[in-house]
Amino acid sequence: MLPKSAQNVQDTLTKSGLEFKVIELSESTRTANEAAETIGCTVGQIVKSLMFQKQESKAPILVLASGVNRVNEKTIGNLLGEKVEKADADFTRKITGFAIGGIPPVGHKHPIETFIDEDLLGYKELWAAAGTPNAVFQLEPKALVTLTQGKVISIK
Repeated sequence: MLPKSAQNVQDTLTKSGLEFKVIELSESTRTANEAAETIGCTVGQIVKSLMFQKQESKAPILVLASGVNRVNEKTIGNLLGEKVEKADADFTRKITGFAIGGIPPVGHKHPIETFIDEDLLGYKELWAAAGTPNAVFQLEPKALVTLTQGKVISIK
């Protein structure tokens, strides 16, 4: 039995019509490094779900980044025509329904404009958080784009 947050992600994945299975691990997957070590994959294969907020309009932005990459906020701001800043924990939970450290790329409480790190498309398989610091699911890069309807960009 999955925890409620992870079950919500599983339900969203099931409704997509694609076959993904959320698994709960005994070790933490809260950070990209912890996740890679626990799963046994490279850090680059970890999908980091990072919440940002437009500075003026306060609109949420989700960036799905490869675990090895840092997001250049200026690059994102230039794409949007408005500066962005890292969202705080309260805003993140309010918009996504999930706590930082377990934010999945899908299943959020509210729609979120999403950008996908182009480097993720270079891997055969990816691993993403599934609602808790110990829950993850595996997927292919193409499925990540389909599921999130995200725009593939260079985030660096």
